[in-house]
Amino acid sequence: MSESAPPWPTEIRVKRAEHRLEVDYDDGVTIDLPAELMRVESPSAEVQGHHIAEKRIVAGKRDVAIVAVEPVGNYAVRVRFDDGHDTGIFTWQYLRQLHEHGERLWRDYLAALDDRGLSRDA
Repeated sequence: MSESAPPWPTEIRVKRAEHRLEVDYDDGVTIDLPAELMRVESPSAEVQGHHIAEKRIVAGKRDVAIVAVEPVGNYAVRVRFDDGHDTGIFTWQYLRQLHEHGERLWRDYLAALDDRGLSRDA
């Protein structure tokens, strides 16, 4: 029994004015991710730490924008944000996970900000 290949991106669009990233996949799914969610859930060690207990809550990113998307091999993209963050390597699978779990991640993020007395604004 062979496993089917994971969905593969066919087109990537940075929607600069809307601060969003869109990715079309070969299975017909289009994901649309806000730059703020991508920035605060960046897969970088700076945000995620090296262990789940080290995850950092990143505040003040309401207006963060994507300035560049660069390929990393054929498995991911490096997203450069206008706040200088550029160490997150977003695999195609991770982008799909952000899309699929985005509402829960967003609720958790807002709750974490509230718990710490932080704001989405700089």
